[in-house]
Amino acid sequence: MLAGARQSAGLSVPQVSAATRVRETIIHRMEQDDYGQCGGLFYARGHVRAVAKTVGLDPEAMVHLFDQQHGGAPVPVRAAAVFQADRTINLPQRRGTNWTMALGVALAIVVVFGMMRVLGDAGDQARTGDGRVASARPVVPPNTPITEAPRPAVTADKGMVTLRIRAKRTSYVNVRDAEGRKLFAGTLKAGKTSTWQAAEQVHVLLADASAVSVQVNGKGVKSLGGRGEMVQRSFGPPKPKSR
Repeated sequence: MLAGARQSAGLSVPQVSAATRVRETIIHRMEQDDYGQCGGLFYARGHVRAVAKTVGLDPEAMVHLFDQQHGGAPVPVRAAAVFQADRTINLPQRRGTNWTMALGVALAIVVVFGMMRVLGDAGDQARTGDGRVASARPVVPPNTPITEAPRPAVTADKGMVTLRIRAKRTSYVNVRDAEGRKLFAGTLKAGKTSTWQAAEQVHVLLADASAVSVQVNGKGVKSLGGRGEMVQRSFGPPKPKSR
């Protein structure tokens, strides 16, 4: 995908190297799915992100696919596990300091701070006319797709594209609008159906073309690709019917 996107953008390997400061030999190896000269997975992810951005691909989507193909994302390490002491150090107690009183003062400060936070959060809410409380903060993550079943009687607006994807197997999906804004990027679980709508055009990246079924403007899309094949497709609004 990196090689194909680079060629489609009309860029040479030296031009990509100059833009990303990644050596040409490493870029050649990356385009052959060889990351042995990157210096480890951490640096390989950085190179993938930089090259993908330069050749016009979604950097986060490419890093996600890289992680899927090379053992998954790194597992975070707890700081407590890194800095855990090998043995307990007993320090001699000094007399003259009332630790019980100091602990009580610290606990009181924590309680007061917690009450201030609770009161501050309450101020972010607005009471509606029927007496219900409506939070000013969003309650739905911005990356959550629309999963409700579309109404059969609703027709697409002029110039709008309606995309509906049903996952036959769990697979990665990336959906963007005509301006490149992300509508969804993540794993669509098996059996789940999601619908998106955008103006003018919708760009789709599928990690496994045979794992999903796609409908555009109410019509099924055939021959997306084979099992395990990664594809990119773009769809536009329905054509007006000729009179």
